[in-house]
Amino acid sequence: MNPDALVRVSLRATCFITTIVHNSRMDHRRRSELSAFVAFAFGVTALVLTQVPAATQQGAQAASVNVSILAYHRFGPVVKDSMTIRTATFRTQLEYLKQHGYPVITLRSLVAHLLGKGPAPPAHAVVITADDGHASVFTEMLPLVREHRVPVTLFIYPSAISNASYAMKWDQLAELARTGLFDVQSHTYWHPNFKTERRRLAPAAFQSFVTTQFAKPRTVLRDRLGIDANLLAWPFGIYDDELIASATASGYVAGLTLDRRPVTPREKMMALPRFLVVDSDSGQRFAAMLPR
Repeated sequence: MNPDALVRVSLRATCFITTIVHNSRMDHRRRSELSAFVAFAFGVTALVLTQVPAATQQGAQAASVNVSILAYHRFGPVVKDSMTIRTATFRTQLEYLKQHGYPVITLRSLVAHLLGKGPAPPAHAVVITADDGHASVFTEMLPLVREHRVPVTLFIYPSAISNASYAMKWDQLAELARTGLFDVQSHTYWHPNFKTERRRLAPAAFQSFVTTQFAKPRTVLRDRLGIDANLLAWPFGIYDDELIASATASGYVAGLTLDRRPVTPREKMMALPRFLVVDSDSGQRFAAMLPR
């Protein structure tokens, strides 16, 4: 029951008790004293209930958050490797979300709510993300995203863009951003394995390396696309407290893992879990990833 409703119940109870008191056989002085006490108790109750902190109400709303973040990589007509989703499979998944009432929301809106800066997501909400910036995001994913009008957060590592044969070009990324359906964010500068680099480098060199991997994508995306890239997808899903501290110092407000569970209000902002989606995730396997 909300505070306003509790105040109304308390007022009715006060009136009821006051009526009983005045109809009782006790003397006038005792009736007056008891009536004054009842009124005082009501006043205290109303004051307490109407001063429920906004943060408490926000906490009650946040307690209902149960959102699944899906992580894709590349798309194609056939499965060429473990990270390729057939375009037909992706279409079927989007149709499943629509037919079964799973609204697709932006990652930024979810992050805003978890930070206490935005409304709660709708029930059974899903977030779609895609990592790496493969060319198939432009050729295969984009047409279906446009058809279904669903938002996507795209995590890219800038070193590959317009350089690697498998990656998109900068003008393609710019076109994605212009659709208003794609939010381009950071996947570090060149997708390193931080465990490998920590073993390979001396502590000071490793820290310098980490700082570059976090800071440079933000600079490049701001200069190239005018984007404030303050969301991070951890390469290979690798993160720890030291890496989180470095990423936070570089200006990131949220980080995404591959921990395969829905997002709840109890998550660390720099370690929001995602489900890695592969081509075999169809039917019941796909449904099992979605919020209950």
